Amino acid sequence: MKNLPITLYRAEQVRELDRLAIAMTGISGFELMTKAGHEVFRRICRNWPKAQSLAIFCGAGNNAGDGYIIAELAFRAGFSVNVFSLVSPDRLKGDAFTAYSHYLETHGNVVSFQTDLSFSADVIVDALLGTGLDRPVSGNYAEAIETINRHTAPVIAVDIPSGLNADTGHVMGCAVKADCTVSFIALKQGLLTGSAPEYCGELIYASLDVTDAVFDRVPSSASRVVKSVWPRRNRCSHKGNYGHVLIIGGEQGYSGAIKLAGEAALRIGAGLVSVATRKEHAGYLNVDRPELMCHGVENVGQLRALLEKASVVVVGPGLGQSVWAQELFSASVSFQKPLVIDADGLNLLAQVPQKHTNWILTPHPGEAARLNNCTTADIQLDRFAAASAIQAKYGGIAVLKGVGTLIISDDEIAVSSTGNPGMASGGMGDVLAGVIAGLLAQGFSLQLAAQQGVYAHGLAADQAAQFAGERGLLASDLMPYIRQWANA
Repeated sequence: MKNLPITLYRAEQVRELDRLAIAMTGISGFELMTKAGHEVFRRICRNWPKAQSLAIFCGAGNNAGDGYIIAELAFRAGFSVNVFSLVSPDRLKGDAFTAYSHYLETHGNVVSFQTDLSFSADVIVDALLGTGLDRPVSGNYAEAIETINRHTAPVIAVDIPSGLNADTGHVMGCAVKADCTVSFIALKQGLLTGSAPEYCGELIYASLDVTDAVFDRVPSSASRVVKSVWPRRNRCSHKGNYGHVLIIGGEQGYSGAIKLAGEAALRIGAGLVSVATRKEHAGYLNVDRPELMCHGVENVGQLRALLEKASVVVVGPGLGQSVWAQELFSASVSFQKPLVIDADGLNLLAQVPQKHTNWILTPHPGEAARLNNCTTADIQLDRFAAASAIQAKYGGIAVLKGVGTLIISDDEIAVSSTGNPGMASGGMGDVLAGVIAGLLAQGFSLQLAAQQGVYAHGLAADQAAQFAGERGLLASDLMPYIRQWANA
C-alpha cells in the first residue's frame, strides 16, 4: 500500500476527472486508454516475466477498449493472444471501437465467448466490466466471471475486478477474483473495504499522468490513513502529562477483555490506566501486569471517584448488559469526559440512543447493525453509508471495524488498510479500544486518535503475523508491536 495515493474517490468523481483531463490538458480519450493499456501490460511483464500467452476477456465499454490495447501490445511483443468478447465487437463505440480496430490490424484473434469455453493461458486479463456497474451481474457476464475464476492462471483486472462495486467494495452477485488490479486515474474508495481486498489481490495505482490541476477541481470522497508525525516527548515530562485512562467493564467471567484494553492503553503510551470491574476480578487482574490499577466497583457511587480522576474513559469491554452494566454505562456517559464506547457499551447505547460530540464509537458490523436498527448484511452492503449513518445519529467519531476499517467524523471519511485475517479472534476489539483511549489521553484529538489508533492497531497485527503467521494470532500478541509502533 506504500505507493497508493492518500485521496480516494467515488466512481462518478473519477469519470469527472477523466472528463476534465481531456478538456483541460488536450489529451484525447484514446490516449488515456492507450496509457492504461500500457500500464497493465507493463505490470503483466513485471509480475509474470515467463508468461507467453494471454486470455483477454472483453465486455462492451471502455474497459473492453483497454483490453484490446493490451491485446495489441502483447501480440506485437510475440505473445500468443486470445480475446474472448461477450458482445459483437461491431457494437463497440468511440475509443473502444478504435482500440478494437487497431488490434484487428495486427491480425489478432477475437472469439465470441461461449459458456463451455476451454482455453489455456499463462495470464488472464479481466476487461469485462468497469466502474459503472449498478446492478447484479447476470447472464453471459456471470458465466464469464465463473469461467475466469475456475481457471488456474493468474488474473489481472483492468481498473477494477469485474462485478465489484467501485464505491462500496460490495460484490454485485459475483466478481472476478484477481491476483492483481491496476486502478487508473484515481483510486476508488470501494477497493479498500468490504469484500474488495479478497477480490483485488495486489492493488496497483496508475495516474495516467493526470495533472494536479485536474485533481484540484474535484474534491475527494475519502482519504487513506497513513502514519502522522507523533509529538516527541518532553525530556522533563512525567506520567501526569500523558493522561489517565479509566476502563469500565469486566462482568463476571469476562475479565480478559478489560485487561487487554488496559494493557493496550499502557503500551501505546498512556501515563496511567485504571480498571473499574467486578470486585471478584480486581484482586488478580494485575498479577502479571502490575502497572494496571484495579478497582472493584459494585455501584455508581464507587465509580464516581474514579471518573473524577480520569481524563479519558473506555466503557464496554466485557461489560455485559446487566443492571450493574447499565448503571455504570449511564454514569460514564453522563460524566462528560472523552469516551471510547465499545462492545456491550455499544449494545446498551443502541437500546437508549443519544448523541454526543465527545466520544468515539467502535462497532463491528454486528454492533453497527444494532446501532442502525438493521441487519449485518445491510451494513456490509454499503459500509460507507452505514458508518455515516451511525455518525449522524450518535455524533462524535464512528469507527466501523472490519476489512478496510472506516473512521468517520462530521467532515471527513478515512479508510485504514492495515490489518489481516489473523485479527479474526477474540479480544482484538478490546485492544483497539485501549489503543485509541491511550492516544486520547496523550492529547490526540478524537479524530486523530481514532485514525492513528486504527492504523497502529492493524499494523501491529501485520507485524505480529509476519513473525509467526496469521492463523493463531492472539490479541495479546500485538502488545510489543503496539509499543514498537508508538515509538517509530
